[in-house]
Amino acid sequence: MIRIKDLDFEVSIRHNEIEDSISNIAERMNQDYEDKCPLLLAILNGSFIFAADLVRHLTFEHEIQFAKFSSYQGTESTGNVKELIGLNVDITDRDVIIVEDIIDTGKTMSTLLANLKDRGARSIEIATLLMKPEKLTVDLDVKYCAIEIPNDFIVGYGLDYDGLGRQYPDIYTVISHKED
Repeated sequence: MIRIKDLDFEVSIRHNEIEDSISNIAERMNQDYEDKCPLLLAILNGSFIFAADLVRHLTFEHEIQFAKFSSYQGTESTGNVKELIGLNVDITDRDVIIVEDIIDTGKTMSTLLANLKDRGARSIEIATLLMKPEKLTVDLDVKYCAIEIPNDFIVGYGLDYDGLGRQYPDIYTVISHKED
């Protein structure tokens, strides 16, 4: 168990399971992009660890860029997507793979997909470490999902609670809130 600020968390996904899941989606991506050179667009801040581990498994040529979009404040999505650090390369007629840490409502991803289509991407796929299918409020085609999880608040492996907890190699699920 760990404590971050006012919340207690327990391990829910061990690092070895995360690594196995990443290896599995990387194998599929290696087949799909064998003779291509897509742009991987890693979404900051949460995806940086996932993106680093994913690219170590990729055998095809690729470029990687980083962008930052956010709709979270604390443990909840605000519903408003903000572009904090934008994409600064031309993606016209490029294959793009969005590398995301977690998809819950899908609103941020839906906004990002529309943005990339407007910029002329040839194809756009999503590679996410985690997805909460029961929380999705938009229709998304997620081709590369490492792990589906329930609608719980989690930290670790790049995911945070108010900026803290990203450093843990395992993923932890919230188990209690501090009583006021």
